[in-house]
Order: sequence, then C-alpha cells, then structure tokens
Amino acid sequence: MLVINFYFVNHFPSVLMDIIAFIIIAILANRIYKNQEEKPKIWKVLLILFIGLFAFSFTLPVYDTFVKIPILPLGVWILYFVFRNKVEKWMMYRRFAWLGFLANFIFLVAAFASFPIEEALYPQDKLSTYIARTDQANIFALHTSAKEATLKKGVLNKQLSEMQPEPIDSQRWYNDIVNIDVPQEERKEKFPFQIMGTEPRWGSALKTAIFVERDGKGLLITTQKKQYYFRSNESLVKGVE
Repeated sequence: MLVINFYFVNHFPSVLMDIIAFIIIAILANRIYKNQEEKPKIWKVLLILFIGLFAFSFTLPVYDTFVKIPILPLGVWILYFVFRNKVEKWMMYRRFAWLGFLANFIFLVAAFASFPIEEALYPQDKLSTYIARTDQANIFALHTSAKEATLKKGVLNKQLSEMQPEPIDSQRWYNDIVNIDVPQEERKEKFPFQIMGTEPRWGSALKTAIFVERDGKGLLITTQKKQYYFRSNESLVKGVE
C-alpha cells in the first residue's frame, strides 16, 4: 500500500489518466459481457483481456519521453490460434480479445492526455516546480574555493515565483572555468554550492540537483532529462556578497 501511494503521489497526472483508462476499459468489457447470452467466467475474461494487450509496436519520442504505438494484434492472433478448433469459444471471447488490443490505444490516448496536464501542473519555466518546500533546505560547499555561506530561506521563498529561466551558455561557462590564462589552482568553480533538503512540487516525480552560482544569484537545476538556469535579482546566499 505504501508503494502504491508513493507511486501515485509522485506520478499524479499519468496515474490519474491510467485510472480513467481502466474505468473506460471496464465499462466497455461490462457492456460486452452483458450483451452476451452465454456468460464466461470473470477470471477468464480478465485473462483474455490481458493476452489481448500483447501487440507489436514501435516507439515514438513525444514530450521528452517515449510512447509505444501498437500496430499488430499479437495477443488476438495467439488467442485465435488457441481457439481455432473451438469456434463457439472463440465467438465468446473474440470481442474481449479485441478489446484487449483496443486497450493499448486507450492507454496511449491517456498518456497523450497526461502530457498537457503535466505541463499545466508542473511548468518547466517556473522555479516553484523544482523547489516547492524549503523547510529542510540547507547549502553545502562543493569546491575548495567556496566561501562559508548560509542559505537565505526567506529570500529564496520570495524568489520562487519571481525568478525567470535564462539561456544556459555552456560554452562561455566552460571557457570561464578552464581559462588557460589562469593557473589551475586559482580557477574558481562557477557553481561551488549545492542546495539540499528541498522538495519539488507534489506529484511531479522530479528528482533534482540544485547548484548555486558563486555570486549567490544563479541556480542551476539539474533533472533526469534537462538543466535549467534561473537568475535572481538578489543573492540567495549569505556570505558571498
């Protein structure tokens, strides 16, 4: 139960749409069941539906993730082969088998529907998506050149709704860090601090690493898929001004 609850909390849009998809499939299966003169056992219906789900598919990249598009009803073919000499049985289970294949498309539509919901609930250009709670937040030095510093939680909380994303100039940052005109021991890390103990927005399933720029005004957010750079008008760190 704890595992199910954790998954639901951390994958809210996709789980919600999957639940809706299950309800639609259950309604369709119930309608088929009621319209049949000879009623099969429920466990057999569930098994046929499950086997019907099997399909040849191809993978398509959508919204920074991958979805599978079913093209051939492998499960239906398997069931037809099993019942090829039992015409009456096949007639009883055939519609459930095809519903199993159709379920692939129902889940596919649900997946597509979850993308705009996820974007609306967890916009990528809002810092509050990645940092929603700062109760346990603290800052740690990652580089020997970093000064002793303290996180200004009040300023950070205020800036959560005000900081805007800016382009990441990777080439310039790299050149600044590895400047050959500066001895290696004198080079300074651009993001020498890390903020830990924060929590992303509820249900986002985001796992982030948050790095703070040397002047205390820039935040580099690293997720499983991308990096985002936010810039504040005032320092978020005490001790670096």
